[in-house]
Amino acid sequence: MSDPVRVAVVGAGAIARACHLPALRSMAAAVEVVALCDVDLEAARRLADEWNIPRHYAGIDQLLADASPDLVIVSTPPSAHRAPVTAALDAGAWVWCEKPPALSLAEYDDIALHERAGGPYVSYVFQHRFGSAARRLRELIATGTLGSPLVALCNTLWYRSHEYFEVPWRGRWDTEGGGPTMGHGIHQIDLMLSLLGDWNEVVAAAATLDRKTETEDVSFAIVRFESGAIASVTNSLLSPRETSSLRFDFTHATVEVEHLYGYNNANWRWTPSASADPVAAAAWQPTEDVASSHAAQLRRLLDNYRRGERPEASGADGRRVLEFVAGLYQSAFEGRPVRRSELGSSNPFYRSMAGGSAAEFTDLLKLTKGEAHVQY
Repeated sequence: MSDPVRVAVVGAGAIARACHLPALRSMAAAVEVVALCDVDLEAARRLADEWNIPRHYAGIDQLLADASPDLVIVSTPPSAHRAPVTAALDAGAWVWCEKPPALSLAEYDDIALHERAGGPYVSYVFQHRFGSAARRLRELIATGTLGSPLVALCNTLWYRSHEYFEVPWRGRWDTEGGGPTMGHGIHQIDLMLSLLGDWNEVVAAAATLDRKTETEDVSFAIVRFESGAIASVTNSLLSPRETSSLRFDFTHATVEVEHLYGYNNANWRWTPSASADPVAAAAWQPTEDVASSHAAQLRRLLDNYRRGERPEASGADGRRVLEFVAGLYQSAFEGRPVRRSELGSSNPFYRSMAGGSAAEFTDLLKLTKGEAHVQY
């Protein structure tokens, strides 16, 4: 057995407690959690005591100097991703960072400059890619077993109360980077893109219908893929019956998943077409049942670390979903289709998800239903 990977956690909030620390504990033979930090030193102390973590700090610089971690997990709010990620990479540590990866494509690309060939690398938390059913579907798509991808539906229909947005950094362009498209639906969008590949055009609508936010509280999009497939994407924080769902129609099958915050094989439905070989179709489903989870992604990340190879949801693979979100927002703001090829460094939506003026985008989103910004 290799020596345990030395891990430090940045951020002592709910996502660290609910997801990252349990995932680390499930792999106790492979990792050693050596330190934790948070700008609230008392919160860091309490969480460190609760999880028997030997060291706690108020800042990452001292943590990196004292604890020398191999892997740093960044579980802070979105606006506090960039500084600890780049500090850890510069110190030679690999990084696993919560979504969204960055507040803009420009920020993402700046962070990538701190990586080096062979590592350290930064990967981002997109755990829905890593359940066994999604991985099996990816294999079947790659081999052409299901035929061509034709139609897809990608829905994140969640509910967040008015009180949810009272947290100061939520619902703001400068601290969250966007609304449900950026902070909530991004998980389902990433899973869709990881299965269907590169997109080339998006047309979208977005609006702020009910919540007191700078950003949208609902968005809709139609996206065309390089394969020729076409998909619809819906993101909402206004939906009392919450669901996360994806549907993929191929030449020979429909494959669907419906869940809320995570799935196992039971959440998936595999339907062969009338022309499909029933014997072959019986072998489509995965033979193992691994739920989508932080633990599933962490397990693969640790394997990548030991091999010194770039992990999934990193580099260009991690950037694809952020590029899609930027294209969706530009289409919603400008009221026209946006091609992926437009999103270069001279595009204002490369620098900010709200383009050149967050205030102007916010005012547009708050127009009443029926105005031009909600028309395709």
